[in-house]
Parts: sequence; structure tokens; C-alpha cells
Amino acid sequence: MPILANLLLVITDGRLAITATDLEVELVTNVNVTATKEGRITIAGRKLLDICRSLPEATTLVFSQDGDRVTVKASRSRFVLATQPAGDFPVIDELQQQQKLMISQADLRWLLDKTHFSMAQQDVRYYLNGMLLETDGKMLRTVATDGHRLALCEVELASKISGQQVIVPRKGVLEMQRLLGTEGDVQITIGSNHIRAHIGDVRFTSKLIDGRFPEYGRVIPAAPPRTVVADREALRAALQRTAILANEKYRGIRLALKKNQLTLQAHNPEQEEAEEQVEVNYRGDDLEVGFNVSYLLDAIAAIDGNEVELGVTDGNSSCLVRSPGASSNRYVVMPMRL
Repeated sequence: MPILANLLLVITDGRLAITATDLEVELVTNVNVTATKEGRITIAGRKLLDICRSLPEATTLVFSQDGDRVTVKASRSRFVLATQPAGDFPVIDELQQQQKLMISQADLRWLLDKTHFSMAQQDVRYYLNGMLLETDGKMLRTVATDGHRLALCEVELASKISGQQVIVPRKGVLEMQRLLGTEGDVQITIGSNHIRAHIGDVRFTSKLIDGRFPEYGRVIPAAPPRTVVADREALRAALQRTAILANEKYRGIRLALKKNQLTLQAHNPEQEEAEEQVEVNYRGDDLEVGFNVSYLLDAIAAIDGNEVELGVTDGNSSCLVRSPGASSNRYVVMPMRL
């Protein structure tokens, strides 16, 4: 659809609304303008952006339409652009609203930042190529998994809302991350097929994935019998150094636990080895377990605070990563056979 390369420009009541879409996500932003007439046109988005970027910052643009052409004048510059009928531009209809909620931009950004990295990429299980957004009483929860690891994050809302689950596609999650700031609130509207966010003068809409998200609660260890508490930065640095000689394809490393000591070991097909020892707080039995080092590093990087807690059951069970005593964001990494 060539018209998807265009922007829809709509002028009503002295406001210019600019819309862009690729049929999966839609962005609408508004700005005050001086206009002699109301109307709707579509213009090539990339060309208009390049014109604006090439002009000095404070330049005033004057648009005038003549048939199927639009003339853009700016100081001594003049551009004539082709248009396409606004009626051909696909816009997402009003949502069949099922739920509306308010949350601070900072909280929503925190939820997305702490879980987005665990989403799958181009998995045949299409429902994993996105993020679960779940409302539960006063909690708003985000969950992402690619089948090998899982990330869960939750915040408490100001008011109680009904329970609901929707899956936001990967592209929608990443675009919303780019739009969110740290000041002000965002209004979220959940429809039957779309989710919409009002962020200041920007309205963002994304399609939802039609599918059933896995029962994530079953893979999160409730109370692992063995817990390891380590300095977060020291453990992260040791993992990064060990990863240098890990198998480039499988990224597996072995964790060997003894009383108050964690040994990290990596091997690769070239018969190269790396070993690191980290002082930890651990009083359980000796234990060895293998993990994908990249998944561990992602989880540890998402932890707030100076310490990180690893919860393990045995050499064949998943690892629960979180801040000691905290449950607002938790990460599960499945074990590897090494």
C-alpha cells in the first residue's frame, strides 16, 4: 500500500493532526496552526521530514493546496509535493472500549524497560512475540518470555480495576517505550483488538496479538530452597569476563556453588577456558548448574539496588533472579545441559 508512506494531515478548529500508520501501529500528534480553511490531505512522510530537517530551526512553513499538489514555502525556499486522496488513508476506528486506566509515564516506562528484553523475536509461537499486559485488582503487570527465560514486573495503581489480559506486539512495545517520558501521566485504553495510549499531545494505537499467553505463574519458583546473595556489580562483571570464552552459539556457562563461594566456568570448542570466583552469601549444599550467560546478564542488569538474589532448587531447575526480598520485578532463567 503506497499510501502508508504518506502522512495524513487534517486541519480542524485551528489544530493540525498528523497521522502515520503501518497498519500494525498508528501515531497521531497535534499542533496549533493558523489556517484559512479546514481540510484533509496526505503527503509523502519522508520527503516532508527531510524538508523540515534541512531548514533552519525557527523557519515558518506555509502550506497551500492546488488540486493534487501542495506547495510548501519557507523563507526563500519552495517545494511542490504530490498528494494522494485522504479517503484512501487507513485509520484505526474508535476502540470498542473494554477498560481505561491512568498510570504515570515513569511507572509505565519502568514496566516496559524491565521486561521488554525477554520478548521472543519471530517465534512461530506468535503469542510470544509480544508482551502480556495484565490488570489484576490494583496491580498492572507486564510479562514477557521467549520460552527460555521470563521477565515479570508489576506496579500498584491508584484505583481498583477489573482483571484483563492482552498481548501487545513487540513493535507496539518498542514504539511506546520511545514515546514515554518521565513527567506526567498516560491514559491507557484497552479495546477488543487494539490498545491506545494518550501521552500529552500524542495518541498511540497498536494492534493486539490474538492468542493465549502461557500460564506464566507455573514457571516462577515460589520459594527456591537455595538462595545466593551477591554484590550485583561484582557478579555482573565476573559473568561478562567469563562470557568472553563461552561457546559463541550456545552461550552456556557453569555455576558451581560452595559455602559462600560461586565459581563461574566457561568452555568453548577451541578448548579455551575461563574461570571466575565470586564471594557470595550462600549456606546450602554444593551444587552445579548451567545457564545461558546472556540471559543471566540481562536479568541482573534489570535489577535495582546493589545486591542480587539468585534462587535455585537443583542442577536441573530454573533460576529465580530478583532483588533480595523484593517481588515487584522477577526473572526466571531456564537451565542448560553443559
